[in-house]
Amino acid sequence: MPRPARHILLLLPLLLMLGGCAQIIGSQTRSMAEGLGQAMQNHDDPRTVAEAMPAYLLMIDGLIARNPDNAATLLTGSRLYGSYAGNFVEDPERARKLARRALDYARHAFCVELPESCATLDQPHTAFAPRARGLPAERIDLIYGLGTAWAGWIRASSSDWNAVADLPKARALLERVVAIDDCHDQGNAQLYLGVMDTLLPPAMGGKPELARKHFERAIACSGGRNLMAKVLYARHYARLVFDRDLHDRLLQEVLEADPHQPGLTLSNELAQAEARKLLAGAEDYF
Repeated sequence: MPRPARHILLLLPLLLMLGGCAQIIGSQTRSMAEGLGQAMQNHDDPRTVAEAMPAYLLMIDGLIARNPDNAATLLTGSRLYGSYAGNFVEDPERARKLARRALDYARHAFCVELPESCATLDQPHTAFAPRARGLPAERIDLIYGLGTAWAGWIRASSSDWNAVADLPKARALLERVVAIDDCHDQGNAQLYLGVMDTLLPPAMGGKPELARKHFERAIACSGGRNLMAKVLYARHYARLVFDRDLHDRLLQEVLEADPHQPGLTLSNELAQAEARKLLAGAEDYF
């Protein structure tokens, strides 16, 4: 049977349910969306996820269309679109389009739940930063969702200076997340900040030593189980400061680790694949 047909058959029970009682959908949307995200995170075959994900994304779009102001579903959709764009899409323009949808979903969730702060998103950073520092701690999910989606959009739009100009706003949101909970999402907020601090070399304003602290904190937050933290530490810090010993040690630790960890398995599998590439190219880089 052709692969697309197999995917359709696998989704038939879900599609039939989606076509049923709207009242049931309303009560089940959140748990279904969250379960979908968890299933993705715990899968150990990135290729299977990459091939199936477009169908899941369309399903999430359908759930959001039925209930467009459900913040939990919007944030799940944003995270799935951002993950797909950042990890599985090689075409730059397509990645940019998908990252834009991730940002739009996260922004809408933020504005639905925090309308008094929504207007500040389009203000200059000097006006936005103080507001970001005062965002309510109990809405860390919205702050983190918007900050990460914004960072993903900027990454996908690196040739667009209008998008890059918003980097301080994404950073302000992630700094607020870390101020509330410095280990939020198993340290991933620290990773975003670490990468941001290594976008430029020290001579041009980069802050590699501050980045190093973010990366080390991220590793500590997950007890070393978040392997992507070590990969990004090697790629963005060790390479920036030409520390070959640190680079190779971190990547060897990634390859020797068990990738199967709750909530991190897919990310860890991707991290190990990237670690192999970085080690294979180390001689040329160093």
